[in-house]
Amino acid sequence: MRLSDPLEMTPSLQSQSCMFSPGCMAPAASGEIIPATPAVIRAAQRVRGLLTLKDFLDEAEVARVEAVLVQCAREADFEVNEREYPRERYPSDAECNREVGRDRNGDPITRAMKLGIMKHERAFACVERELGRDFSEHFTREPRYGKDASTETYVLTEEGLGSLVPDIVLHLVRDATRIQFLYDFFFPCTSKSKSDPLGPGRQVLIKKLVKYGPLAKRQSRALVTPQLGISR
Repeated sequence: MRLSDPLEMTPSLQSQSCMFSPGCMAPAASGEIIPATPAVIRAAQRVRGLLTLKDFLDEAEVARVEAVLVQCAREADFEVNEREYPRERYPSDAECNREVGRDRNGDPITRAMKLGIMKHERAFACVERELGRDFSEHFTREPRYGKDASTETYVLTEEGLGSLVPDIVLHLVRDATRIQFLYDFFFPCTSKSKSDPLGPGRQVLIKKLVKYGPLAKRQSRALVTPQLGISR
């Protein structure tokens, strides 16, 4: 819930608003003027913090963020396809499935995987451009969470083994461990996967999001696709 702006406070608070300036003198209830001592200034700063910082984004702000995520997914999908396939405009199924290398475990890397990496990077750049000014303290790109052995809770970590890395996390102001919503981008490549991005019975959605169960409740996890937008 959005807290009121200091300029829109009730008259009783407005009468004390000069306390927000270190050089200001504030009226007491009796009408006398109280000097802005260090103690008074510290109290005013605490009040100011409560008035200007809020915890989670409100419903309208979340809707705005999700609209941007969908817009960025669609832009990334279109722009990468246009750049990589200027004549065809999109890859064929054979191109999507074409093996272009092997990972360190010897498993095949397909062209679809490579395109997905390119589209993720393009979507991330779009999100940071569109949301960075207004929501920089409420969202984090690719935070890495690992289980703390002493508390059995998930905390931010630099360790890769067994960690969880959502694409975008909305969270408490300046605290990515207090998750409000988390999102993964998904860019289907083949004609079949594009026509049914979530797969039969939403299997793709479940497979990609169930791993985040320790981080957030089910309705707080979502997949973002160019075809369907936000899916929960």
